[in-house]
Amino acid sequence: MLNPDRKLQCRLILSLLGMKQTNVDKWSRRSPEPYVWQSLKISLPTLCALSIALVCPMPAHETEPASPSETTLFVFDNQSVPFSRNLQLTMHQPVKHPGNPVLPRGNPGAPDSYGVQFYGSVLHDQGKYRMWYVALDEDLKQWPDTTPTIWRVAYAESTDGLHWSRPSLGLVDYKGNRQNNLLKIIPAPIGTINLKVIRDEEDPDPARRYKMTAQTWWVGREGRGGRGTLAPLVSADGYTWHLVAGAKVRDGGIDAETTFLPHHHYEAGSGLYQWKQEFYITGQSNSGHFTHGTTPYSGREVLLHRSGDFDHWQPSAHVAFVREGQYREFKYGLGEETHEGISVWNRGNVLLGIHGQWHGGEGWNQRTIDLGFLISNDGLYFREPMTEWTLIHRGDDGEWDQGGLLQGQGFVNVGDQTYIYYGAWDPRPGGIDPGEVYPPRGGVGLATLERDRFGSLSPRTAGLPADFTSTTIAVPTGRLPDFFINADGLGTDAYLRIELLDERERPLGTSPDDYTAIVRENGFRTKIDFTSNHPMNDAPAAVRLRVSYMGPEAKTIRVSALYVEPGDQSQSTPSI
Repeated sequence: MLNPDRKLQCRLILSLLGMKQTNVDKWSRRSPEPYVWQSLKISLPTLCALSIALVCPMPAHETEPASPSETTLFVFDNQSVPFSRNLQLTMHQPVKHPGNPVLPRGNPGAPDSYGVQFYGSVLHDQGKYRMWYVALDEDLKQWPDTTPTIWRVAYAESTDGLHWSRPSLGLVDYKGNRQNNLLKIIPAPIGTINLKVIRDEEDPDPARRYKMTAQTWWVGREGRGGRGTLAPLVSADGYTWHLVAGAKVRDGGIDAETTFLPHHHYEAGSGLYQWKQEFYITGQSNSGHFTHGTTPYSGREVLLHRSGDFDHWQPSAHVAFVREGQYREFKYGLGEETHEGISVWNRGNVLLGIHGQWHGGEGWNQRTIDLGFLISNDGLYFREPMTEWTLIHRGDDGEWDQGGLLQGQGFVNVGDQTYIYYGAWDPRPGGIDPGEVYPPRGGVGLATLERDRFGSLSPRTAGLPADFTSTTIAVPTGRLPDFFINADGLGTDAYLRIELLDERERPLGTSPDDYTAIVRENGFRTKIDFTSNHPMNDAPAAVRLRVSYMGPEAKTIRVSALYVEPGDQSQSTPSI
């Protein structure tokens, strides 16, 4: 049944259907007000479509995967899809939201009036979107001749991921009052230049449900130290945070005698994820040339540290990624390097990541940053699906995100779209060369992509056979899982034939058509219905999928992902 507002809208549009063309109003999301009415001409067919949509509204879309047990096989992952014939990979860049930045700098007098630095995180949590970021006021103009505590942790939230508010939390005194969106850190004060947040459902202690890793300073007894070390914090609600036991705060940083990591410069807040019962952080060191790892390289790299309990961090590190051109010697800052660590989207069986593509230059004004795309199947080694491919380009001169971009850890699937949040680096002109003042900086931007369509496989040459075969998918329960596909370009003359095979690539069943499916429907999550006249009592221990591109127009087909979900939701996740 329609609610009264919906009924009123229906009457309005149905009354307009008697006209061939009329002027009606629409909402503009780009206005600073919540909604602004603007004039728009709409034709009769459009009004018909609007009336149908109102009378028969589309079902609400879920946020995130349909099930936490889902396994995703992305086609750009050559470990999930190792075998192919006559196929080519195309990577797809997201589109920047026209209303960017979705979270601009704050009003004069606010804690983030001078800078919104999205070395931060976005989570869909408790029925809303929650954002943690670094706030900066005009004290940044005096940096570095001021205290590290000018780098503060702030919070914003949204109901739709597009329109963000800064709630008054009443937790922290700022310039004489608590009417602000700053988060409480205990003990305080502590400066946090970079941070990431995850929600940990595995921890039995509800006071540790949220976990944050932040980059802060280590400070010696003489008041001097380094600006790169780790501050691990926990929280029950994401608002009030406690530094884990063992560290002491000194002059806005951590006492050098109580740090969690060795005293090498480490920008520790770039990425945080949990993988196989262990916590990992990604960051960038300031090594210059071949300080970490066992293989020579130059410039900025991605360095991992790890912990089994989030409280105690191992001193040894792992170089998780360097770019192709770094396996030669050049001066630090002048080459094609990897800026900061990797912001990670943990999809359960695979990690997607964003890193900074640093383009070197002699001075800060000549140095720029784009964002690249990575993948990992083991949580340790990250690689590019396509070498030196750029996911999001920095803005042109004069735009809000000119000069360079920051990889915030903000990824969420919303209905038929993937949302990717990112930040702006220091704008041009300006920089941090001697004698220069930090310019106002930052903001949070949004880029959108069709759901999970980061890349797709399509036939290379028309008229020739084209297919791919997946890796083995373990079936621990003895019951076949459910399979889904993300594909478009399908129709009467372009369709997919999908076969279910055992791990040695032999057909299941007793005839060639047993356990095969034909898919002609476009969709982001289309069920693959295998037909068989000979149902099996027990599934094999592992299976594969073979996907063949069929029909005279097969070259139009684009496949982006396969999804595997246990048929019995009480059972464990399929593994690959």
